Amino acid sequence: MKTWLKYSLIAVAGIFVLIQFIPVERTNPPVTANPPWDSPQTKELARRACFDCHSHETKWPWYSYVAPASWLVTKDVNEGRQHFNISVEKMGEADEAAEAVEKGFMPMSIYLPLHPEAQLTPEEKQALIIGLTKTFGTEKRPSTATPPSPESQIISPAPVTEQSRTDYKKHKEESERSEHGEHGEKEHKE
Repeated sequence: MKTWLKYSLIAVAGIFVLIQFIPVERTNPPVTANPPWDSPQTKELARRACFDCHSHETKWPWYSYVAPASWLVTKDVNEGRQHFNISVEKMGEADEAAEAVEKGFMPMSIYLPLHPEAQLTPEEKQALIIGLTKTFGTEKRPSTATPPSPESQIISPAPVTEQSRTDYKKHKEESERSEHGEHGEKEHKE
């Protein structure tokens, strides 16, 4: 029994060493655009809570160089930049940034334990939501957001689960469908 355990541990250690040689591309391309921030406070809050995954100014932590964590980190950064990237002209879903923060989807709960600077107080979170709305606008809100009543303020963000991501994507798809009618793009072409 002890021999089996010994060989199993050696095999696991060997696999761990081998996976370190799988290349992972960690990039920070040049910043080609900067949004017209409504205030320095909004930019600083966004830098703390958003820039690592939604800009070309990612601070790659030590664990982003150790597999398998490196795979998850680079996947999250690449997906984050794909959806919303502050560092390029076509930022993507910038108008949804405030809503994602407000609903607790961002910053992701998996990110927060290792990045305490991204954990915003309720006041900072509200300031970021208002600032993002003023900076990027939104289709679903007036141009200037008003703070919610004390009863509706969320004290801590809800954990992001696979179900909440699925719900968010479904909500987004339904919103897009309703904007283009039930038949989508075909309705506008006819």
